[in-house]
Amino acid sequence: MLSPRALILRAPGTNCDHETAFAFERAGGISRRVHVEALAERPSMLDDVQIFCIPGGFSYGDDIASGRILALRLRTFLADSLQRFRDRGGLVLGICNGFQVLLQTSLLLHDDDGPQATLAANESGRFIDRWVRLEARPTNCPFLAGVERIELPVAHGEGRFVARSAGVLAGLETAGQLVLRYGCDAGGSPTNPNGSQADVAGVCDASGQVFGLMPHPERFLEAVQHPAAAGSPAARSRPGAGLNLFRNAVRAVS
Repeated sequence: MLSPRALILRAPGTNCDHETAFAFERAGGISRRVHVEALAERPSMLDDVQIFCIPGGFSYGDDIASGRILALRLRTFLADSLQRFRDRGGLVLGICNGFQVLLQTSLLLHDDDGPQATLAANESGRFIDRWVRLEARPTNCPFLAGVERIELPVAHGEGRFVARSAGVLAGLETAGQLVLRYGCDAGGSPTNPNGSQADVAGVCDASGQVFGLMPHPERFLEAVQHPAAAGSPAARSRPGAGLNLFRNAVRAVS
């Protein structure tokens, strides 16, 4: 049986594509990094993969707004192909900048009135680079299968989740689509780094197949990458918690 294949999209300014491709390979998949212009010329490349991922970075320099230009490229040249990919059971993952992109397409939290949510500038007005504790809720999202609590790093300037209205936020909550939230540290203090509504750190679509999150699981593939493990020889032989999300995805499409 062939190993599941993941297509990692890259664009000018993307800077986490190598790490994300490595993560899927560590999880038992086969990954391929593809430039958005190459995919736009040959969308049939999606026919040969089971996972489509938009990694983190600063696509097109975030010159207009985070993820705006890359999202426009996807809507203009790849909207139908990506819808077909999802409809046939493909998994879609957006990490940080990829999450920002997904919310500006019809793949994630989109209805007849347009986007149901956005990712606005951090409440502090500053770029944030730190580790956060997260809590996952029972869900049909395969990426989070078996995950209850996890610690991952974040690095963003526009990560504050804001729903279009209070009614939309309540509807997403009821539908079980607010699947990942910032939790509390060991002392019980909230770790929400950006002021997100309802402490939202990640969401999925109704099917669970499309998942976007601000934290970076690809930056915690080895236990030794965690600050608490610095200098620990034992940590060098243990996987990091972020690897579980990629293993779950590969397992789901195997």
